[in-house]
Amino acid sequence: MVAFSSLVSVGLLVATSASAAPLHQKRIAQTIADSTAKWVAACQKAGGAEQCSTISQTAFTTLLAAGKNCDQQDAADQMVSLAKTLNNDPDMISLAQIFVQQPRNAPDSLQVPYCQTAPKNPELNGFFHCQFQGTVASGKFSGDQTGNLPLGVSAVNPPGSCPALNTPVTDGQQLNSIVSNPGKPASAAAAAPKVGTRAVASPDPSKPFLPDNGQQAQQLNAKFATAKAGDACQDGEQACADGAFAQCVAGKLVTSGPCAGGLTCVALPLVNKAGTSVTCDTEADAIARIAATGVSGGLTGSG
Repeated sequence: MVAFSSLVSVGLLVATSASAAPLHQKRIAQTIADSTAKWVAACQKAGGAEQCSTISQTAFTTLLAAGKNCDQQDAADQMVSLAKTLNNDPDMISLAQIFVQQPRNAPDSLQVPYCQTAPKNPELNGFFHCQFQGTVASGKFSGDQTGNLPLGVSAVNPPGSCPALNTPVTDGQQLNSIVSNPGKPASAAAAAPKVGTRAVASPDPSKPFLPDNGQQAQQLNAKFATAKAGDACQDGEQACADGAFAQCVAGKLVTSGPCAGGLTCVALPLVNKAGTSVTCDTEADAIARIAATGVSGGLTGSG
């Protein structure tokens, strides 16, 4: 009887130990059909008929863990291409831009690699998928480590974010239930500098990000040159519109009045970390600050 009790005690101890063992991997999945549901509704409204469901099914299956790195982007290309045959339906295109940013299933709690091929449709340039929150903590990617950064992007900051959302997506959630605006495409300055700029070494070796900052400021200033109050934007975004400082409120740019003292609204390169700022400054000072990052081309890269 003592022997039997001992065996039971040992068995319970083993079972308890096994159940308490930490799980190092967690499968993160989602209801994939929800990722294209809004696009299908827009497609049918635009007259896409049976093509909507066919393309949708192809698209949402690319979010499965077995999908290849560029399958999701290829499917989004099909979504945009169909939209172009339906009077360039803007809702279909916008929703395709959001779909291409939807996180993919992660079977091992690691971040999913990014596609390293440019899309066929320019409407998808600069868009890449967010990561699910549960994959970001590891700081690691699955696969052969060749897709750890989106094409033409030098860093994803914060990690796991995408143009539509400045944070990773809650595990299992659909991006199209969080945002209605695809956001601003990531800068492709590193991959394809604008006319008038060139890839150069940083003037300060301890700050290798300076040239990228300068080119990003030029691209923003070129964009701001034609921006107007009321233009579509991503909530919280800062910009220049009609020469004045503007913020995005309820999906539209709202200006706060012209800059004082003869100043104008411009994007400036940051000097101590990667990124840019939007502020009021003289054009001459803005040009000097951009030149100090080691790039040429003046305020917008076209000079």
